[in-house]
Amino acid sequence: MTWMLIWAAALLGVSLVWLTRHVAISRARVEQVPLTSRSYPGPPADAPLVSVLIAAKDEEANIETAVRSMLRQDYPHFELIVINDRSTDRTAEILERLEAADRTGRLQVVHVTELREGWFGKNNAMREGVARARGDWLCFGDADCEHTSPRTLSMAMSLVLERGIDFFSLLPRLAAGSLWERIIQPVCGGLMILWFNPEKVNDPRHPAAYANGAFMLMSRACYEAIGGHEAVRTQVNEDMHMARIAKERALRLFVCQNEDLYTVRMYAGLGQIWRGWSRIFYGCFGTFRRLRVSMMLMIVMNLFPYASLLAAAAVMAWRGPAGAGPGWTWVGAAAALAVVMQQTVIVRYYRLSYTSPWLAPTFIIGAVICVGMLGNAMLKLKGRTAVTWRGTVYRGERVTGQTAAGG
Repeated sequence: MTWMLIWAAALLGVSLVWLTRHVAISRARVEQVPLTSRSYPGPPADAPLVSVLIAAKDEEANIETAVRSMLRQDYPHFELIVINDRSTDRTAEILERLEAADRTGRLQVVHVTELREGWFGKNNAMREGVARARGDWLCFGDADCEHTSPRTLSMAMSLVLERGIDFFSLLPRLAAGSLWERIIQPVCGGLMILWFNPEKVNDPRHPAAYANGAFMLMSRACYEAIGGHEAVRTQVNEDMHMARIAKERALRLFVCQNEDLYTVRMYAGLGQIWRGWSRIFYGCFGTFRRLRVSMMLMIVMNLFPYASLLAAAAVMAWRGPAGAGPGWTWVGAAAALAVVMQQTVIVRYYRLSYTSPWLAPTFIIGAVICVGMLGNAMLKLKGRTAVTWRGTVYRGERVTGQTAAGG
């Protein structure tokens, strides 16, 4: 009976933690206002030149949308530099066609044919782009972004100039084309928020640092102060490490959500999600301690209540309520409370992150898969598996090979 009381008390503790998440969400709704196409009346009055840089590796499915949506921006003073990073598909052909058809003269295409020794692919490509950039501000983006508003750049520049921000990251809204994306990605995003809470990231006194490479806007002075891409040349998640360096050097770092400015479809299908998020966890957490703590949090806060509820239900169904005794009744009641508390939090979190709240019951499925991806990230960190990204195989700080796609 004693151990069953301890079991039930542990479940009540889980419920209490979920209750604190309600408080955190309520604060976030008030303090973390997303940037929208209506946040400012228009571009800043004195609009400095912004160099927008996009690296593309085998992105024939996305690159035209990304380029065209950026060229439609109403910001009056920007250039767009797209770096074709050793693509083996039609990416180069599409970019050449877009550059030839661009009547604004803003689009410049750069072709990278070799990976520089000691560099990871995207970092090397961005370094090549920056070498050709003329802007006082640098905006780094991804080839799978679609700007759903022509005001993204205007709103972002208005914000950074108004608030004196050195390094700004506008978080993407995730577009999902499959059920697996809808189930898994909100869970992974929630885990990232636990470690990189925007409220703490935006606090200059707190060491927490985070940025999303889909949209990073920084002054050239900031870029040079953090050492540019040279400082992160062997990092898979260069965005996180650039943000960390900026925070360490007392530069003003700021992140916020966007409501209607741009979207990103990160991965299509379960295989891409597994590989992509394993890479993100490996690159962002970076230590066994953080990966283990993350895994334990996922197990205790999500799997433990459901497993306890199933166990209590099975015992009471087999023995009957009288035969099971009060201990199993307490465990079952505490587990049910924990599950209900979790679900009410997830519904609110999904609404806040623009995910259908009807998907809240699938959170447990995503949590199980997330635990598996954390385990896979541990294997990568231990060196048993390499990180393969866009056809290039990375192990530790070395490029160890390329796939048949030519990475």
